[in-house]
Amino acid sequence: MSSRISGKKILVTGGTGFIGSALIKGLLAAGAEIRSLDNDSRGTITRLGEGQYSIERITGDIRDAEVVRDAVRGMDCVCHLAYVNGTEFFYSKPELVLEVATKGMINVLDACLAAGVRELVLASSSEVYQAPPTIPTDETAPLTVPDVLNPRFSYGGGKIISELLAVTYGRKFFNHTLICRPHNVYGPDMGGEHVIPQFVLRMKECADRNRDGIVEFPIQGTGRETRSFIYIDDFIRALLCVMEQGEPLGIYHIGTDREISIGELAHVVARVCGREIRIVPGDLLAGSTRRRCPDVRKLRRLGFEPVVSLEEGVRRTTEWYWANCDVPRAEV
Repeated sequence: MSSRISGKKILVTGGTGFIGSALIKGLLAAGAEIRSLDNDSRGTITRLGEGQYSIERITGDIRDAEVVRDAVRGMDCVCHLAYVNGTEFFYSKPELVLEVATKGMINVLDACLAAGVRELVLASSSEVYQAPPTIPTDETAPLTVPDVLNPRFSYGGGKIISELLAVTYGRKFFNHTLICRPHNVYGPDMGGEHVIPQFVLRMKECADRNRDGIVEFPIQGTGRETRSFIYIDDFIRALLCVMEQGEPLGIYHIGTDREISIGELAHVVARVCGREIRIVPGDLLAGSTRRRCPDVRKLRRLGFEPVVSLEEGVRRTTEWYWANCDVPRAEV
């Protein structure tokens, strides 16, 4: 078992969120001692299952410097995931998105320096590329904020600032700093602000209204826009692989290189649900990326390969949401 994880005391910020809670379970299985920091605005401790009884938990805001100092004290490593995700919030609450990003990152770095913590893992995002110049996109592609007047870029801009801070501080003050850029992680119990759960719940609503025949299925955009998706279990295996083997100041995509159109994704969801759909195109939100797919050769060189196909992952996700379809939309 890797010495970078086993026996380490690791703080996970955003520990009750979708990815944070899954990461905690993976770190526990790898032999780490875990402390979680989250204000639970979009998460719940129940996501951890039995793991909630094996961790130390601090409930507090990443923007509160004193809370962050208390959380970091005594740790060997910090995995910084606390952030405001969900596309609708980029537009409705950009000031909150950017405040959590910048204050949170500064607080984590200051607390690490004060406590002598010299290992940092930052969860960034594929949103740092906005409209990437090449597809598939490798980790050397330029990071951009195309329009400071567009509130959408509060998210990607905040991630770019966080990366710049992590690298700058990491070069001087940390022994080991890693940055991962997730590409559309999905799975059960991820909230209702992301495309796959939105499609799954919309499919249920449409199917309930029209129990026979082809279902009219509205989407944003033409349906030709593309993304790549990675199931949560594969994502955690990949992130642990990066934590164990990644080079200092290394930046790694975590995703798959299967590029799929949003229209085809909708048909995948429909097939899982046993229905046929007719796509009804709609307006695309300002600033939305037309194509995105990562080059994952750098991750693959560490020995990682995904094992859950998109079809299987969508099936698992659909089963969870249809069984828990009254899940309320998150409020931040």
